[in-house]
Amino acid sequence: MASDLEIKAKEAFIDDHFELALELYSQAIELNPNNAELYADRAQANIKLNNLPEAVADSNKAIELEPSMSKAYLRKATACMKLEEYQTAKAALETGALLAPGESRFSKLIKECEERIAEETGELPKQTVEEVTTNVEPSKEVEPAKEVEPEPVPVVATPKPTYRHEFYQKPEEVVVTIFAKGIPRECVSVDYGLQFLSVAIDAPGKDPYNFQPRLFGKIIPDKCRYEVMSTKIEIRLAKAEPIQWTSLEFTREVAVPQRVNLPSVTAERPVYPSSKPKRVDWDKLEAQVKKEEKDEKLDGDAALNKFFRDIYQDADEDTRRAMQKSFVESNGTVLSTNWKEVGAKKVEGSPPDGMEMRKWEY
Repeated sequence: MASDLEIKAKEAFIDDHFELALELYSQAIELNPNNAELYADRAQANIKLNNLPEAVADSNKAIELEPSMSKAYLRKATACMKLEEYQTAKAALETGALLAPGESRFSKLIKECEERIAEETGELPKQTVEEVTTNVEPSKEVEPAKEVEPEPVPVVATPKPTYRHEFYQKPEEVVVTIFAKGIPRECVSVDYGLQFLSVAIDAPGKDPYNFQPRLFGKIIPDKCRYEVMSTKIEIRLAKAEPIQWTSLEFTREVAVPQRVNLPSVTAERPVYPSSKPKRVDWDKLEAQVKKEEKDEKLDGDAALNKFFRDIYQDADEDTRRAMQKSFVESNGTVLSTNWKEVGAKKVEGSPPDGMEMRKWEY
């Protein structure tokens, strides 16, 4: 069954029906989840559909299942280059070139990555490895994608994420929290790129979870770390620049990042508001609030409610007890301040003229 789906997926891909190919590959993977070839081929379909984080995740899975598969490294590099993750792409290409020394595409793409990295850093690119000329016909991985509008194909709706996530930041790092309870550490895989995060959770008895955002800003992968706790997974991303992230994920909207001014002396512990409280004249503030409340002019029910509230606020304990007991027992029709009278008996209701009280049976 899985092989039949794979054949149909390849046919759909050749016919440029990439969404159908993606769906068929996914169905085949459900039947055969340890087939590295399926993940590598689905990665290519995701690249065609511009699902770049998903393509990186599929490539990583293929590499995990079959580390000697050179095309998995090529497809990971292709997706990372589209994400402008040139350092990560270069590392994947260098590994793939060792596995397929006669493949010229690796050396060409390595050279392109070095040029892009040089543009970002302002340095001249280093001399690349001599290109090996072969008669191998270029594959579709490096061909420019054709502008093709595939026929509408029914696709299963993407389910909602299994786990909720949120983030907060400090001047030097961003902390991402994924609320996943009771997940063993061996079921969690976290990968970092210069501007990319990949989190995969594959726990027994639960749906697989993949979270692969392109990040708002660049990070330092070697300084990033994560910890699996009993109720959550906490990921700490080291910022490459001390700028304020307006969101966790990258957006095409043009925005000027706000640089965070780091203190000249770095404290060993974070400073919380309670450690250095500001001097506030609470007496003055309270007096100001009371004056504003007193000067506030109310009409109708609002004025009446304020009147009763002021009485209750300034009353002694017996008066308050009398007001509470009379109001409750009379179903809101009597409000007395005389505890000696109210405390000795049950307060009967006293409806307004022209109205009568009724008991409702439930």
